Amino acid sequence: MSSTVEVDRDDPLAFEQLVAPHRRELLVHAYRMLGSTQDAEDAVQEALTAAWRGLGGLRSRAALRSWLYRVTSNAALRTAERRGPRMLSWERGAAADPRAELAPPLEDAGWIEPLREPAGDPEAAVLHREDIELAWIAALQHLPATQRAVLVLRDVLGFSAAETADILETTPASVNSALQRARGTLAAREPGRGRVDARGLDRGVVDAFVEAFGRGDVERVVELLAAEARFTMPPLTAWFDGRDDVAIFLTERVLATPWRVRRVGDVNGWPAVLGDQLWEGEWRPGALMILHGTADQIDWLATFVDPRLVSNWPEESKESATDR
Repeated sequence: MSSTVEVDRDDPLAFEQLVAPHRRELLVHAYRMLGSTQDAEDAVQEALTAAWRGLGGLRSRAALRSWLYRVTSNAALRTAERRGPRMLSWERGAAADPRAELAPPLEDAGWIEPLREPAGDPEAAVLHREDIELAWIAALQHLPATQRAVLVLRDVLGFSAAETADILETTPASVNSALQRARGTLAAREPGRGRVDARGLDRGVVDAFVEAFGRGDVERVVELLAAEARFTMPPLTAWFDGRDDVAIFLTERVLATPWRVRRVGDVNGWPAVLGDQLWEGEWRPGALMILHGTADQIDWLATFVDPRLVSNWPEESKESATDR
């Protein structure tokens, strides 16, 4: 096979076949930088449009991957400048009273979003959990966008300083300086990174949660929570800190109505559950819940109630659904 890139500029299908093997990794790269699947998809589309227009400047197939990372990184950097950093619930304000009235949702407030991916996607299995988990994506948002790009390219994707400099159109010295600053900032924010329990949650805990939540068994759900458990639910701003407050909110608000829940595989490296809520006699998409924890306890119920996210989520077989 020739090492040169020979694609007919009048044949979009040939170009798509050329870049298709890289599309998924480019999406994940943009997601790490932006914290939003929608923003990442838009950045990748912008990047591939630019790549199509600039195809004549590509030297060889060997340079294709780095070149695609260049246009994608640049597109993501432009998006980051327009959008600003995204946040988790507890970065926006203090924990709420579980019995207080809920404030209206902040729909366009820059929340960290889950990484949408097809259920059972074999490529998802090769992603290291710590490199896509929500807390890590949120920590990256505290870096200036260029430092964010440098750290992801160097420490996650393994590009050399010279390769990273070429991708970002800067110098190796600037890359090394940015990397040092980025590592220092994250070490202060995420001192436990790299020491995450590799086992994650036991499958039995996840199954027990699905069964208990589906039948409205609040007592059993609460038994599965760690004492320091948190419950978040963007775009609603309220979040709850500690098992007791979470239990009150689950009892008096969430599980006061019937739910039908099912597994949707892993999302951002953790087990996820999709829930439909019975509302006025009709089952409606209610929430995507990502379960974080260690071994036998759930310490964070990262719940997303944005209809746009919940409605479009790829589902596993409804045979696994439980309801009451």
